[in-house]
Amino acid sequence: MLQSDLLVVLGDVLPRVARIAAFIAVGVFLANLAVGFGLVEHVAGLSRYLTRPARLPDEVGTAILTTAASTTAGYGMLAEFRESGRLSDRATLVAVTINTFFGFVQHIFTFYVPVLIPILGFEVGVMYVGARALVALGITLAGVAAGALLLRGDDVDRSATVTTSTDGGAPPADDAPETRREVVEHAWNRTLPKLRRIVPRLAVVYTLVVVLTRTYDLTALTSVADPLATVVGLPGAAVPVIAVFALDTTAGAATIAPLVGVEFTPRQAVATMLLGGIVSFAVSTFKRSIPFQYGIWGPAFGSKVIAVNTAFKVVFIGLAVTVLLAA
Repeated sequence: MLQSDLLVVLGDVLPRVARIAAFIAVGVFLANLAVGFGLVEHVAGLSRYLTRPARLPDEVGTAILTTAASTTAGYGMLAEFRESGRLSDRATLVAVTINTFFGFVQHIFTFYVPVLIPILGFEVGVMYVGARALVALGITLAGVAAGALLLRGDDVDRSATVTTSTDGGAPPADDAPETRREVVEHAWNRTLPKLRRIVPRLAVVYTLVVVLTRTYDLTALTSVADPLATVVGLPGAAVPVIAVFALDTTAGAATIAPLVGVEFTPRQAVATMLLGGIVSFAVSTFKRSIPFQYGIWGPAFGSKVIAVNTAFKVVFIGLAVTVLLAA
């Protein structure tokens, strides 16, 4: 029995770790290539409207735009900039916050448009996706404002590069990559040490999470849905919908869709799903955010990233719910 449980856990953990490790490798490798080939200058023009007001270097714009294609790759690039000394912890938190909207963009084409809108119907689907987009955009703009207000000159070391040597010193000028092949090889050699450090940590944390979720019932965390629905004045039917939506977005959408026009107005339906998103943070943070963020940043800084992300999401989703119901 123990052996079968172990096989189930490994079957759950190994594919996740392998997938995330692959994306991290891509992100770190692209960060090194971007610097080695001078691609930063080409991308900076598209992102400097965010990075310059936030007092971040142009290289961060590469990571921000990469997030629109892969959140993991974008985070991997930011982790490389932080570990190279280019960004302080405070500057990295600002960059992670600015990343929010671009991380949302990829889900529009992979989940919201092909899956969620057909389930919810055009009106409610577009309203919900639009609300989530505005929440993500609001967080990104708040990150820009935070950078403008909080970052100082010592939060960004513009002399540091992601191609520093492993002992912390700059590579000798004679050893600097010159040909394309040398740049690629050098970027890959800089990627391997990070993978050796991150992947074992990621595997351990994911294993612990899978074991705990198989041992304890996390649905108890959704009991907070009842007082939330009561406080904001939603129908009683919102409570089970929020509970389902908190555990699975697709199932929650399928649950509330037939109730629109019966138990819920379109605005109430969207507000209910947004509240489900707030409640789901307790579950998703434990099952996904902690393993992912701890794997990339380590427990200390990973906890800060989770706290900042959660605080911004709760505040801005709360504002969106208030506006929807007030209107």
